[in-house]
Amino acid sequence: MTQSPRADDQAPGPAAGSRVEIIGLAWPEVRAEDDLAALLLASLPPAGLLDGDIVAITSKVVSKAEGRLLGGDRRDAVAKETVRVVARRGDSVIAETRHGWVMAAAGVDASNTELGTALLLPTDPDDSARRLREAVLERAGRNVGVVITDTAGRAWRNGQVDVAVGCAGVPAMIDLSGTTDPYGNVLVVTAPATADEVASAADLVKGKTSARPAAILRGLDMVVLAPGEHGRGARELVRPSELDLFGLGTREAAVAAALRDDPVALAHFPPTGPVGDPPFAGVTSEDPHVRISVRPSTQPGGWTAEIELYGGAAPHAWLHAGRLWERFLVLAAAHRLQVDTDPDALPAPTPRHGWHSVVRIHASVA
Repeated sequence: MTQSPRADDQAPGPAAGSRVEIIGLAWPEVRAEDDLAALLLASLPPAGLLDGDIVAITSKVVSKAEGRLLGGDRRDAVAKETVRVVARRGDSVIAETRHGWVMAAAGVDASNTELGTALLLPTDPDDSARRLREAVLERAGRNVGVVITDTAGRAWRNGQVDVAVGCAGVPAMIDLSGTTDPYGNVLVVTAPATADEVASAADLVKGKTSARPAAILRGLDMVVLAPGEHGRGARELVRPSELDLFGLGTREAAVAAALRDDPVALAHFPPTGPVGDPPFAGVTSEDPHVRISVRPSTQPGGWTAEIELYGGAAPHAWLHAGRLWERFLVLAAAHRLQVDTDPDALPAPTPRHGWHSVVRIHASVA
């Protein structure tokens, strides 16, 4: 597998430039089968295109040209494009698309299109970017980068920005790990998402209601790849499920842990491995007739939790013990631990005097 471009493998990144110019381009309404390259070249300013320019174009016009406009109920379109629901609150859905993007309404957009219709994302935005780039090189003789953009919300922050859903001739991100900062610190996980930064910058002049669906960014030629080298595309920016610490909504994570029957959802929990802190930490009994104990088991990374009742416990104590048992199982699932119960410690039919164990749970690395 090829790796992301590294800072020491190529010219300096965008920060090396001292000036960037962004030029918005006005287009007529785009229809199915329109020639995007022709529309782009017809909308250029007097200076035209220069080698090293980056063309940023909204996914909406790409989708229109590729016939991705649907009529009917928008909810049906969202369901069609959804691979997995990440979170749902009423009619609002955050979903993973076939491309791997996690977006509101699976990227289905009902803005800047006729009433009663909705736009799906391009089928393969990276391929769309490559074809547009090649057409510009063939017709205008200019080597440019192409970034296809779409609007996305962000975890932890209000508002939206434009991000790259497709790109060609521009590295989606530049891996700076292993390089040093001006103070001599070694960078470990620094990887600027260059294509996303281009997309957000371009939207400052494209806007949402300006009839300017495209923009030229000039002054970033140091990141534009040579003709015929398209890069890995924006798909490189998709975070693998096993590395996504926020791959589920809060409610959906709780449901997945409680049901323990959705391997796709459970894959978003921490990878299997030694557990440093007790997975059952924080669980306490609120009933004086029920007590719990948690201790490391003989297996590395494993834990044993035991629930005990005192004397002839009343029904409410048994119910509380059952709730604690379920909490243990949910927490074990959230830590992706394998759970076994001790068959010799199942509830006894007749409570005995003093404390007695009603269930013992062994949780260990699978």
